[in-house]
Amino acid sequence: MSVDTVIDALVDTHCHLDFPLFDADRAVILEQCQQAGVTKIVVPGVTANAWDNLAQVCQQYPGVLYPSFGLHPCFMSEHREGQLRRLGEYCDKHNAVAVGEIGLDFFIENPRESDQMALFKSQVLVAKDLNLAVLIHCRKAHDQCLKLLKDNGFQNGGIIHAFSGSLEQAKRYVDFGFKLGIGGGATYDRAKKLHRIIRELPLSSFVLETDAPDIPPSFARDEPNSPVRLPNIAETISQHVNISISDLVATTSENAHKILNL
Repeated sequence: MSVDTVIDALVDTHCHLDFPLFDADRAVILEQCQQAGVTKIVVPGVTANAWDNLAQVCQQYPGVLYPSFGLHPCFMSEHREGQLRRLGEYCDKHNAVAVGEIGLDFFIENPRESDQMALFKSQVLVAKDLNLAVLIHCRKAHDQCLKLLKDNGFQNGGIIHAFSGSLEQAKRYVDFGFKLGIGGGATYDRAKKLHRIIRELPLSSFVLETDAPDIPPSFARDEPNSPVRLPNIAETISQHVNISISDLVATTSENAHKILNL
């Protein structure tokens, strides 16, 4: 069955469409997305200095772009005292669907682990107070992430963006009410571990994403990624894990709507 015959309501749960790279052709991209069946796109924030622009971009496309606001662990040097105090108010004012992109990244050079943990905890508590889900970036810190979520009684769920952990960690996240974000990384032949995880867990465990302009898929690896590619990303993933494209699309879209209350 062709991907074109089954897709009419795909959700890209993680796409940085507010980035300046998209300023020149954002309207064209969104028109192409609508034609391709990518009808809803979640736009996560990474630094407070970019929140205003992100909110404005999303306001221009109501019902299509959905904002989320957060302080990303890879930009620790850009975060300032007082921005955390604004986070909850900003999410509430702009009808955020989640708090994010937040999390832990112990893979980067000089990760400042204790500072990352403190920032992550504070943002998890903001999401808990607002009864919002979280969009989590996590590399080389999944056990610490899971422990922090449980220790702070977080029960709102969310999405583990670009999941890269083990099968056991994946199961623990799912048991804790989270969905696992899969996208361009799962289109590569070499992603054997991720393919096994997708096959082992029920489709109710996953949502689709592009992380555009990052994580380009195998069929466009040398170009900036785009949400327009989500249908072909979904089709490629379905072929790698031998599941029907119609099941993958329908279930992941339903999962995204439920976890983020779209």
